[in-house]
Amino acid sequence: MQTLHTVAEMQAEADRARCAGRRLALVPTMGALHEGHLALVREARQRVGPEGHVTVSVFVNPTQFAPGEDYERYPRTLDADRAALAELVSEDGAGGADAVFAPSAEEMYPFGLPPLTTVRVAEMGRYLCGASRPGHFEGVTSVVTKLFLACRPDVAVFGQKDAQQLAILRRMTRELGFGIEIVGHPIVREKDGLALSSRNRYLSPEERRQAVVLSRALFAAGHAAGQGERSADALRQLMREQIALAPLAEVDYVEVVDADSLAPVETLEKEGPSGGRYLAALAVRFGGTRLIDNTTLRVA
Repeated sequence: MQTLHTVAEMQAEADRARCAGRRLALVPTMGALHEGHLALVREARQRVGPEGHVTVSVFVNPTQFAPGEDYERYPRTLDADRAALAELVSEDGAGGADAVFAPSAEEMYPFGLPPLTTVRVAEMGRYLCGASRPGHFEGVTSVVTKLFLACRPDVAVFGQKDAQQLAILRRMTRELGFGIEIVGHPIVREKDGLALSSRNRYLSPEERRQAVVLSRALFAAGHAAGQGERSADALRQLMREQIALAPLAEVDYVEVVDADSLAPVETLEKEGPSGGRYLAALAVRFGGTRLIDNTTLRVA
């Protein structure tokens, strides 16, 4: 497994792999890898097979952080990330990653910040996290576009935990005609239900204990929808009641939205725009740590 630090090196590596007839996969990350990230790498390996080529990008992207957010203190653990990837062996016996792409901010933004050229998916970025993090998703779509151009994958794997990001990137990829298969991997959770996140390390022991209300709120909404509840307001209220059981929890949003457009809905309908698929999603702060989570609701 090699580590590449420049776009030119990454493009050359991708071109060599493609010329050798290998199928290319990309797993974009900001590093501080945990088991959730490693699950994405396993998924990528399965998608391209033992003869394919898997790149894991590690880049803490400054343009997706708003002023006052945790860009400066976001964990940067490249040596530990490389060690975790080196030890990874997928279920089929093939190695995990072939390359780590770890560019600097200067490499990704050679003309400085803010960049003059960006990519924006209108409307979808203003819901959910976009309401309290203006500009965040423009930063995400722009940097992922840069990663696509550098790594030149056939398939890219993202986590379902960032469901809004996943939906936006799918729309961007289709509209711009990248010809890249976007794969969403299910959320990986701790035994008590908390979704794995690099930001979980910020939590105090008591905040960590109370943070399980996020998944419990979503599971309660999923159960209610499965039992026939069709009122989005009722599901939102149910989730808020569960979260209120944690005294340290401060709600950013609790929503039920269409799974594809991300627009809030009032009623869950079988014949809805996304074919009966909806998303229950939330963002909650514990002290200075903002956590997100979601679950898919289906109307059969």
